[in-house]
Amino acid sequence: MHEPYVGLVVRFVRGADSSKDVQIDHVVALGDAWQKGAQQLTPQQRQNLANDPLNLIAADGDANQEKSASDAATWLPKNKALRCHYVARQISVKAAYGLWVTQPEKDAMARVLASCPQQQTVVPG
Repeated sequence: MHEPYVGLVVRFVRGADSSKDVQIDHVVALGDAWQKGAQQLTPQQRQNLANDPLNLIAADGDANQEKSASDAATWLPKNKALRCHYVARQISVKAAYGLWVTQPEKDAMARVLASCPQQQTVVPG
């Protein structure tokens, strides 16, 4: 698979020793979402957020662990070619669920998007 966060091709074979190599990441980390409004969502809305394909991406396990619950102010993919799409996707998810951003996060998002003014928000499907 072409891994988006580090920008490498990863040969993945399912198994006990290799399953940690590729993980499903929440583009908007659930911990970040909770701090920024998800606690006000209904249980069904929180479940939708956690399972929304727009918020899920197969990623390098180490990169996912490094990201943890970070937002765009504290973590961006090493693959600079993905950053515009990644930030647009975060904005799309946060807008869809009424989550907010901190000023440092907004500033980081604006810096990234300044390099790609044609970047659109991301819609599912």
